[in-house]
Amino acid sequence: MTLVAGIDSSTQSTKIVVCEAAGGTVVRSAAAPHPEGTEVDPEAWWSALRVAAGSGLLDGVTALSVAGQQHGMVALDDAGRTVRPALLWNDVRSADDADDLVAELGAEKWAAATGSVPTASFTVTKLRWLARREPANAARTSSVLLPHDWLTWRLAGGGGGGGNGDDDGDGDGRETGPANAPRTTDRGDASGTGYWSPSTGGYLPELVDRALGHPLELPRVAAPHEVVAQAVRVATPGTLLAPGTGDNMAAALGICPLPGDVIVSVGTSGTIFATSETPTRDAEGLVAGFADATGRFLPLVCTLNAARVLTTVADLLGVSFEGFDALALAAEPGAGGLTLLPFLDGERTPNLPRSRGLLAGLSRGNLSRENLARSAVEGVLCGLAVGVDALRRHGVPVRRAVLVGGGARSRAVRQLAPAVLGIPVALPDPGTEWVARGAARQAAWALSGASEPPDWAVAADLVAAEPDPLTRSAFAGVLDGVLPLLSREHPAS
Repeated sequence: MTLVAGIDSSTQSTKIVVCEAAGGTVVRSAAAPHPEGTEVDPEAWWSALRVAAGSGLLDGVTALSVAGQQHGMVALDDAGRTVRPALLWNDVRSADDADDLVAELGAEKWAAATGSVPTASFTVTKLRWLARREPANAARTSSVLLPHDWLTWRLAGGGGGGGNGDDDGDGDGRETGPANAPRTTDRGDASGTGYWSPSTGGYLPELVDRALGHPLELPRVAAPHEVVAQAVRVATPGTLLAPGTGDNMAAALGICPLPGDVIVSVGTSGTIFATSETPTRDAEGLVAGFADATGRFLPLVCTLNAARVLTTVADLLGVSFEGFDALALAAEPGAGGLTLLPFLDGERTPNLPRSRGLLAGLSRGNLSRENLARSAVEGVLCGLAVGVDALRRHGVPVRRAVLVGGGARSRAVRQLAPAVLGIPVALPDPGTEWVARGAARQAAWALSGASEPPDWAVAADLVAAEPDPLTRSAFAGVLDGVLPLLSREHPAS
């Protein structure tokens, strides 16, 4: 039995699945947490990867791939040392810098050049923030990697060791690996930087210069199923390393969508995306024109607020997640007139990085635990429905939604999604780690040398319901009415 592994280095944790290369059956898995925050020392990811891979998890694995959270900025100096903690995708301190960069070139030019209009999530805006707020660190920065790039590089032997120099985890006190391991990325993750073009397949160094003020050494963009190196750390030496990719691109690989499928992922962020044969560009900035991990394209809409809204309201109500679901499902559609705009951490779609959440429609008659729980579920789903509509406007065929992510384990989310989204919803196994599975499928692809990824079929239940336009209308009405309030400045970090 040939084994491959996929690593999902997400915002909250590292998850590893070991799968059969032929059909994708999961043989074993493990996970380790990451620290909280919107900036993190990358060594925390490396430590979590080593913990998750401990006790022989990767024994017998012939190829592996790393999928990582998109957009994060890992700034390195000439010696390959990190200049500062990595800024993550959900760090919105570069909101002003995003506004400045868009104003300097214009949204149309950004969309034409990169397929997207940069927001505070994009790496290019974090480069401008670094130049503006930490000029000494900016001057020291000679290279920038994305989270998955950095981890692949470390697995291949790149980067410095820890305090005792034993960086390969074998306990012998020696750091191993080539002095100059290759630095690579893939077209999917590169398309979220704001300085790479999905349509031409090349970097745009003038945008790096504009943001940071000087050139950078950037990782080579590998072919989708290329073997980029061999592992010398953590895994068995000689294990083949696939290019890796961004988390959303890996999820698409893992889910194996059918034509007309739109993937709706309810995770730390909410993402709505689909595989496309042609690139997209949206000067309004709602749809990011990303590339995927197969040589195609991945138009995507992202909301900053998804599953954490549900857990926050559950904590407020003092109930378990199961109790929260029961409360939400006990309320009537529309939550008695309560509408939650769930922009608790600012928002990316719509682009309101300085906004805060809002609960509207309160009365003595509707302020109940049940209605509050339901308004949270409906608010998150309405935000995701905005993304589905945006993809449809840009010519993406929408036949059904495939609901995944940690939040998709919620019984209330699964039951209410078809009505709020207004389309049938496919419900694959909510316990599957889709990003890690997609990374493993990429590893199997690189190992096979075939022209297309292996066929890893996915079973899913299909659920339909009458659309609920009244809830969507109430959400849109509240949002339109309070946009000036939500856009007000808040203290910047």
